[in-house]
Amino acid sequence: MHPAPESVSPIYKAAGKLMGKTAIITGGDSGIGRAVAVTFAKEGADVAIVFLNEQADAEETKRLVEQEGRRCLLFRGDIGDPAFCREAVEQTVRAFGKLDILVNNAAEQHPADSIVNITPEQLERTFRTNVFGMFHLTRAAVPHLKAGAAIINTTSVTAFRGNPTLVDYASSKGAQVAFTRSLALQLAEKGIRVNAVAPGPVWTPLIPSTFGAQEVARFGSETPLKRAAQPDELAPAYVYLASDDSSYVTGQVLHVNGGEIVGD
Repeated sequence: MHPAPESVSPIYKAAGKLMGKTAIITGGDSGIGRAVAVTFAKEGADVAIVFLNEQADAEETKRLVEQEGRRCLLFRGDIGDPAFCREAVEQTVRAFGKLDILVNNAAEQHPADSIVNITPEQLERTFRTNVFGMFHLTRAAVPHLKAGAAIINTTSVTAFRGNPTLVDYASSKGAQVAFTRSLALQLAEKGIRVNAVAPGPVWTPLIPSTFGAQEVARFGSETPLKRAAQPDELAPAYVYLASDDSSYVTGQVLHVNGGEIVGD
């Protein structure tokens, strides 16, 4: 990508907010996931990265995490497979001794200008990653989470304002919002908080891999800030939701979207 996404903020000042914590981050090989992984490491957390295919990208994230003096595990596989999710969680707990934070960030999108062009296979694939994968991994993680733990789901501004070329993707993101709010109610009595971040346009590898050149060229220009975010601009929101700073926050969605006013 040119320019390359900015995953490591040169001005971020860590304060040990996640010292001694352990986290699993899906889609942590690049984009928002990488930025969150590195920022968590800066705050003192050990991190397990779950990714699908991009081994080289995942290795770079691992290098960046370890550069901060923290441990990093890599798990390559499909979160749509419940058995893979269970194994990733169990290996993380065996290696780190516990699990404190789960970030369900992995996603995929496939633009289509008409619903008639969204095949059953595409619909199932989108929901398999964006909804079923989130469900499977959370289901595997919850038995290991204790009071004070946090689950953070990456939804999207499209869940709130829609997108005419991303009907299936936006629908899956809406499902993530409902999942977040419902699970927050279910886990509240256990002291486990569940929240979400709804990014606006963010400059990640997902963008040039799914949109044409014209869309990429004007990507983010429709926001009040007239630009797309860099991944490192999203990471502090995840730190907030993962840390005790948000101890009285659950079932909520943080809108980090460049100024778009959306209903929730």
